[in-house]
Amino acid sequence: MNKQHKAVPQFASEAEECAFWETHDSTDYLDWSKAQRVVLPNLKPTTKTISLRLPQHLLDSIKAAANSRDVPYQSLIKVWLQEKLRKH
Repeated sequence: MNKQHKAVPQFASEAEECAFWETHDSTDYLDWSKAQRVVLPNLKPTTKTISLRLPQHLLDSIKAAANSRDVPYQSLIKVWLQEKLRKH
């Protein structure tokens, strides 16, 4: 199937572009069968600060485990959460 695609318009701002793609189907403008995977090695994942209330004894145990591994306790918590998600 050789579909003729429309030209992607020029946008004055990112907000304008977002509004456009919310109301238009990208398959009218792009041939996704020719898409290639892109690797962005220098891209850092965004992080979000959260507040987490833990019992003091649990936090102390986590800090002790992190100290024995010589890593920050917040990093250890992230590793443990990631491992648990992979298993699930």
